[in-house]
Amino acid sequence: MTSAPRHNPFHGTGVALVTPFDASGHVDFAGLRSLVTHCIAGGVDFLVALGTTGESATLSKAEKAAVVDSILEANAGQLPVVLGVGGNDTREVVSALKSVPAGIDGILSVSPYYNKPSQEGIYQHYCQVAAATTLPIILYNVPGRTSSNVTAATTVRIAQDCPNVVAVKEASGQMEQIMAILDQAPEGFEVLSGDDNLTLPMIACGATGVISVSGQAFPAIFSQLVRDARAQNLSAARKGHFALFTLTQDLFAEGNPAGVKSALAHLGICGPAVRLPLWGVSEVLDAKMAGHVARLRSGI
Repeated sequence: MTSAPRHNPFHGTGVALVTPFDASGHVDFAGLRSLVTHCIAGGVDFLVALGTTGESATLSKAEKAAVVDSILEANAGQLPVVLGVGGNDTREVVSALKSVPAGIDGILSVSPYYNKPSQEGIYQHYCQVAAATTLPIILYNVPGRTSSNVTAATTVRIAQDCPNVVAVKEASGQMEQIMAILDQAPEGFEVLSGDDNLTLPMIACGATGVISVSGQAFPAIFSQLVRDARAQNLSAARKGHFALFTLTQDLFAEGNPAGVKSALAHLGICGPAVRLPLWGVSEVLDAKMAGHVARLRSGI
């Protein structure tokens, strides 16, 4: 246990990659490689594999390994790759961290879901997770999915006591909580936005980047928005923010990643299929996605 400063290597725009499926429900590896190439060409700063957006809950162990291999192959060492390793069984998460493949640069670990642990339980969970790997770890606080918020005090406590926990992906939507973390965290511990439409205000308050969903559809626009915001060029950043604002709202209107997969299909990158219990977007929302793609492609 130490409160020594640490360094977060994951700044700027990270993208939480979807896992494309073909019409038969199998992993579409060609689509996945196309997506990785699209994100790299769009100027993003790092990739996140097997997060919630990647539908990791419905992938078999063999599929997860093959997806990671495909991402690493397509990336070819160009960008850092963060792997999602989390769950609601601490022992299982610790075990999974012992077999992380070579080529992974960091871990994104969601706070335990469904169990609704106390703040002390969350703290102890992350202490064991941090002790199981030497890789840098990004905490992931997303109360809308886990049903338990990681408070600012708990986040700061973990940051102080676990030197390889380098950042938090904050998706609580609670700006005062986020500002408390930014104010109280030890040196080197940073905040990444977990809400695409809050990225600009969060960076204005001191966050250093984002792990984005919409950024994989329009990586050039989103990554430029983040670069402008980090450079305090807020006028330019606002243009990017509002260009993507309604798209991002619609991406989540009928669940993630169904929305972004609809957009990616209209972009010709991969198909729209998701796995049950998720379901594809309605015809109405799909038409909206087609409109967003046409608008953003034309530069409007």
